[in-house]
Amino acid sequence: MSVLVIWASPNKDGLTAAAKDKVLEGLQSAGKKAEVIHLNKSDIKRCLTCGHGWGICESQGQCVIQDDFQEIYEKIIASEGIVWITPVYWHDLAECLKSFLDRLRRCETHHNHYLQGKKNVIVACAGGTGLGAIQCLGRLEETLNHMEMITVDRIPIIQFNKAYMLPALQGAGERFAQELDIRS
Repeated sequence: MSVLVIWASPNKDGLTAAAKDKVLEGLQSAGKKAEVIHLNKSDIKRCLTCGHGWGICESQGQCVIQDDFQEIYEKIIASEGIVWITPVYWHDLAECLKSFLDRLRRCETHHNHYLQGKKNVIVACAGGTGLGAIQCLGRLEETLNHMEMITVDRIPIIQFNKAYMLPALQGAGERFAQELDIRS
């Protein structure tokens, strides 16, 4: 098994990408295999709220939309843990991550419960003033809580703190790897 690092940003050279790279360094230096999923490069459509607002996600734990969702979902189920990394847009998650999580939550909360107890680290990367990073982390954690996933760390990266927080992300990756080894 490996740790999934799921990130969303259209900018492959920005703050969010740098955060992803540092977490990966930490996981790998602790001896963990990691797989990276770049949601901006994935085909993830928004939830259609089928039928009366619930489709087969409620009754069968699957989604009727044919895109990359199911493959990523299976990788999440098989993973040891997940690191979610998002840029902050208007105090909120990246749109492609929101779309993915909307569908994941629908499959998990009423039917599957495969992710119950799965450990996560969440990272929000905000440019500009960085005022939305904490709200973004709160929204992400609340969504993961709906699926009974466990968030072990919440890390805001903003322009003010990036000089010392980016190196700290390597340590966060190392510590998360240790946490997964302790609990496995």
